[in-house]
Amino acid sequence: MSTWESYMKINSRFIGLDHPTYFVADIAANHDGEISRAIDLIYQAAEAGADAVKFQNFKAETIVSDKGFRDLASLSSHQSEWKQSVYETYKKASISIEWSEQLRDASRQAGVDYFTAPYDLNIVEILDPFVCAWKIGSGDINWTQLIDKLSRMNKPLLIATGASTLKDVDNAMRVALANTNDVVLMQCNTNYTASLENIKYVNLNVLSLYADRYPGVILGLSDHTPGHSTVLGAITLGARVIEKHFTDDNARIGPDHKFSMCPTSWKDMVQRSRELEQSLGDGVKRVEANETETYVLQRRSLRANTDLSPGDKLSNKNVIALRPCPKGSLLPSDLHSVVGKEVTETIKKGDLIRFQNLEL
Repeated sequence: MSTWESYMKINSRFIGLDHPTYFVADIAANHDGEISRAIDLIYQAAEAGADAVKFQNFKAETIVSDKGFRDLASLSSHQSEWKQSVYETYKKASISIEWSEQLRDASRQAGVDYFTAPYDLNIVEILDPFVCAWKIGSGDINWTQLIDKLSRMNKPLLIATGASTLKDVDNAMRVALANTNDVVLMQCNTNYTASLENIKYVNLNVLSLYADRYPGVILGLSDHTPGHSTVLGAITLGARVIEKHFTDDNARIGPDHKFSMCPTSWKDMVQRSRELEQSLGDGVKRVEANETETYVLQRRSLRANTDLSPGDKLSNKNVIALRPCPKGSLLPSDLHSVVGKEVTETIKKGDLIRFQNLEL
């Protein structure tokens, strides 16, 4: 493929280092099997500041093996708290593909983009007319057939890289980049227990590794930790796509509610992130427009430490550096160049010493 551009587009939104962070509300299974609830969550996410809503399309039988999970000696992590079997939980969490048009239309009305993570090769073409992007979940990082198929659909592809090695990531990127440059490479940690302990495993510095390894690629964070400290860190390191799960009530029963963000916390995350974006600046060191007054008030200028008469010579004893520093003042760093110079006119104690007062 050709070299990366400095940005990409999802629908009409530009995404890149010079553009606002793109926030994806992953509604996932938080619809609880009701399309009316799914649509309501779309509007709530939009109101809270999301740029896109994401769903997950699958059937239980095409994503998990009932027998396989029953044969496991035990379940760990968040699945151990599920009231039903893994298979039954996924069956309940699935959405009908017939919802797609209504969800897309509701998203348009709410002013957010709509896309999905398809967990079934056979439904990609059916979903394609309704989505503006695709998502590869971390669990499918090595499902190269799906990566290849989605990367050929002429739509941006988001790839999450939780529970992956660098070799896994490189293999996935090799397949995707053979077909498209519109890829978002997302750091992720796939522990869904909502524990604060998980923050130490997020490993945001992997984003710097990705930036070096794939220069110009859009970076992102798919996050499942409480709060948004990781989000602010990721944006600082260059991530411009953020995905977090979204619900209206963390206490609801369901596989995703516990570690999701609610409208209040989501809105706060977006607001703090927008403040951070403003604070990052362009990396050029300068006296900023709002510092011109403090430049004068806080900087020191060279002043007479005693009354000086014509013919007196400046020394370390009769010159002192004091605030303020009006325009045209000599700076403390100029002291070495004026010590030993003769004064050409009277300078009162406390007055500025200027080059025009000296025999140069």
